[in-house]
Amino acid sequence: MKRSAGKFQLTAAQLRWIALLAMLLDHLWAMVVPGSQWMTYVGRTAFPIFAFQIAEGARHTSDFRRYALRLLAFACLSEIPFDLMYASTVFYPFHQNVMFTLLLGLLAVRGLERARRERTARAAALGALGLLGAWLAGTIGMVDYGGMGVLTVAVFCVFRGFPLARLGQAACLVLLNMVFFKGEYLSIELFGCALELQTQGFALLALIPIWLYGGEKGRGGRALQYGSYAFYPLHMLALYLIKFLA
Repeated sequence: MKRSAGKFQLTAAQLRWIALLAMLLDHLWAMVVPGSQWMTYVGRTAFPIFAFQIAEGARHTSDFRRYALRLLAFACLSEIPFDLMYASTVFYPFHQNVMFTLLLGLLAVRGLERARRERTARAAALGALGLLGAWLAGTIGMVDYGGMGVLTVAVFCVFRGFPLARLGQAACLVLLNMVFFKGEYLSIELFGCALELQTQGFALLALIPIWLYGGEKGRGGRALQYGSYAFYPLHMLALYLIKFLA
């Protein structure tokens, strides 16, 4: 996909910056400024953007094995900082960091991309089994966002290039973030009626920058790519130190 003349579009690098900022705001709210609820609402948009970029990366990478191993390496490096931030301990086996979620999503998309290319019953069956296996691994392994996070990556692969793709993406994100996902609720009053909204539903706002993506990489290259991976464990460690050791 190329940029259209006169039309505002975002690059992959700009999408990455948006997701990093949203993630930082969410973690700042969790660790340093818990009273600022708006920060976590903005933060809900980070994961769908990262999931979208994993689906795009799986399609464009020239070395899938290297891509997967890179995610695995940073997932392992991030686990202790994640456990420190999440549970104030160096070992917490009941919740794994989001890099494992993205890795499982990448592995699922591998089979789905093959099914898109080959268009055979066998490839479709293998793709579905791979997705099911990744979903189970995410659920049983208690990765961040669970199996729903893995499915979020798959959504951006499955609907890419199809008619009404945006409608399909929006519908699936509603299901994954507001129907099946269990989390915090926001109580609001509208026209005299008290309503409770799933705060994870703010993740749907991520579709705005995702739909503005124009297909170009943008500035930053590998430095931004590896820097964003490194930012994940480093910022969690820094927030832990600020909260507990400062």
